Amino acid sequence: MIGRLNHVAIAVPDLAAARDRYARSLGAQVSAPQALPEHGVRVVFVELPNSKIELMEPLGEASPITGFLEKSPSGGMHHVCYEVEDIHAARDRLVAEGARVLGDGNPKTGAHGKPVLFLHPKDFDGCLIEIEQV
Repeated sequence: MIGRLNHVAIAVPDLAAARDRYARSLGAQVSAPQALPEHGVRVVFVELPNSKIELMEPLGEASPITGFLEKSPSGGMHHVCYEVEDIHAARDRLVAEGARVLGDGNPKTGAHGKPVLFLHPKDFDGCLIEIEQV
C-alpha cells in the first residue's frame, strides 16, 4: 500500500538557523520558508536526489510540535512521510487494521498541496507516520 518515502521531518527550534546550516554546511538546496497555519508549523524542504528532509518549527503557541521541542529543546526527528495512491482507501484499510488516525480522520492539505493524514505513533513502533496522496 505505501509507496516511496516522501520525506523525513525534523523539528527544529530555529528554522532560519537550521535552513542556513543545511544550505551552507551541507551545500543543500533548501526551499523558502512556508507557513502552514492549519498544521501549526513553518517548514522548509531540503531537496535530496531520492527524497526530502522537512525542517519545521512551531507556528504559534498552540503548535503540535511545541510539546516535542519542550521535551527535546535542540530538536530531533519528528515523523516520516510515505506516499499512497489513494489516501481514503489507505485510511480505511489502516483503520480496519486497528491503526488510529489523528485528528478527525479526514485528510488536510499538506505542504505539497496534497491530502495528508497522520497515524498515531503508538500504532507504529513509536514513530509518527504521515501518509500523503500522490
